[in-house]
Amino acid sequence: MKLKILLTAMVILIAACGAKAPADQPTIEVWKSPTCNCCSKWIEYLRQEGFNVVAHNETAMNPLKTKLGVPQSLASCHTGVVEGYVIEGHVPAGDIRKLLADKPAARGLAVPGMPIGSPGMEQGERRDAYETVLFTAEGSAQTFAEHGDRKPAASPQP
Repeated sequence: MKLKILLTAMVILIAACGAKAPADQPTIEVWKSPTCNCCSKWIEYLRQEGFNVVAHNETAMNPLKTKLGVPQSLASCHTGVVEGYVIEGHVPAGDIRKLLADKPAARGLAVPGMPIGSPGMEQGERRDAYETVLFTAEGSAQTFAEHGDRKPAASPQP
């Protein structure tokens, strides 16, 4: 009996020390296709990073993206909203945290397309270089963060 109580107390202590308190983290509302596996992986990644996530299955993503102001050139497979900002695609948690801390005058962040190695798009050791883009309601966009090695591959030696 004492061992069971001790083990229960240890599990509670480990869980409390190892996890971020969900109540202290922002809630990200995410819309995705009901059949999109990488979208589900990105949602799980955000939860592991301590974010609260409310997921919605949506079959008509393009009208939703238009309504939220996502430029077509920056579109990806899923769309989220956190504290009034749009989060489009496989945006890393650190970029979302920086956005929320800095609070720039912008519509949101996007990782266009579905780059291999971005959160939710893991495929073994492959990691393609990609950018997180900050975009405004007026349509301007600029690099917010760069991820991966952007150097060209070395030429083969003769």
